[in-house]
Amino acid sequence: MLSDEALQDWRSNALQLEAAVAQAVIGQPQVTRLITVALFARGHVLLEGDVGVGKTTLLRAFARAIGGEFERVEGTIDLMPGDLIYHTYVDAEGAPRIDPGPLLRHGERLTTFFFNEINRARPQVQSLLLRAMAERSVSAFNREHHFPHMTVFADRNKVEKEETFELASAARDRFMFELNMTTPPEPAIRSRLVFDPHFHDVDTVLEQVPDGMFAWRELNAAAASIQRSVRASETIERYVLQLWEATERPSQYGIVLDDVDMDRLVLAGASPRGMSALVRAARVVAWLAGRTHLIPEDIHAVLPAALGHRVFFTPIYELRRAELADALAQAIMLRVAAP
Repeated sequence: MLSDEALQDWRSNALQLEAAVAQAVIGQPQVTRLITVALFARGHVLLEGDVGVGKTTLLRAFARAIGGEFERVEGTIDLMPGDLIYHTYVDAEGAPRIDPGPLLRHGERLTTFFFNEINRARPQVQSLLLRAMAERSVSAFNREHHFPHMTVFADRNKVEKEETFELASAARDRFMFELNMTTPPEPAIRSRLVFDPHFHDVDTVLEQVPDGMFAWRELNAAAASIQRSVRASETIERYVLQLWEATERPSQYGIVLDDVDMDRLVLAGASPRGMSALVRAARVVAWLAGRTHLIPEDIHAVLPAALGHRVFFTPIYELRRAELADALAQAIMLRVAAP
């Protein structure tokens, strides 16, 4: 476990990273904070939003600040699992060649893997990515390839539905957070994004983010130390377990949503992995605030992003997921008494 002084240095670096990204991608403080939390909780992030709101720019900014190697894959209908593992082509001499694909190309130096429009990829491709996310390894060329420092970021096109494949529940559960990135509502920020030439050139914007702001090879050790340094009282533990029960049986806590039969809403509540992710993320929130103990506000800061996509609705309500998941998360925080 790292010393208190070392953890303080990491906290300073984390806040500097967050500030640097926020200067490049303006008007997204909540999303920027939660990606920072996921990074130090060692969780993967699924990002969705309208076209052109800056999802790719935000993820590229984080990749630059983190350091290490970055890979990007475009989700397409014809992408196959093998395309992530190897690349075949004919060289200048006409000889067939097989080179490592995007997952294997950088070995253990791979820190950021960005899957653009993941819902355009076939379920077989999503399944391969699922293992890479869960175990940070894949089997290829008769051996195991490990990516211990990799964080997977994926975005989902929610506008177009043709030739897309909805993520399976097991795939969604592998993401620590599902974040919705919207157009900033503030008039001043909208004006800067439209009229300031600085924001018209993405490469120029990204150049203001320092490259490799911390020792990314040590991030796993720092994340483990953060988890051990922030404690949860028995009262907080009981509160988290009540929140968990509310995702399974919301009607028992008096939760009511408009035009919803609450007894028929939930097919399955949050998983143990989901609740573990919630607590891991909340500990990072507390650490970033300079505390060594959890308070209810730390839980609330990450609950919608950590649990909204992990509660599975019955088929009659699944089509209203975008509306109901957030409403249920907010209702749970309101109805379950916080200590």
